[in-house]
Amino acid sequence: MDLDLAGAELKSVLNRLRRAQGQISGVIRMIEEGRDCEDVITQLAAASRALDRAGFAIIATGLQKCVADIESGRANGENGESAEQMRARLEKLFLSLA
Repeated sequence: MDLDLAGAELKSVLNRLRRAQGQISGVIRMIEEGRDCEDVITQLAAASRALDRAGFAIIATGLQKCVADIESGRANGENGESAEQMRARLEKLFLSLA
């Protein structure tokens, strides 16, 4: 499945990933400075949520594309896979973030 994000979707995902990147850099700096464990964990949790949300946005786009393909009569996806195989693959991706 190709990653085909439209303008607004792409911008949103990239913003989330950049936010997570900044938060991870902050966590590294906090650990190096010997900062309070609670503060470090709070920042780490925020970075984790940002990554999860970016992943879910990408998966949602994939689901949207699959539904559009099925509705337009293109039941076979990439490499000739059936709608069921495509669903199973998307389910596996979704569960990898859960």
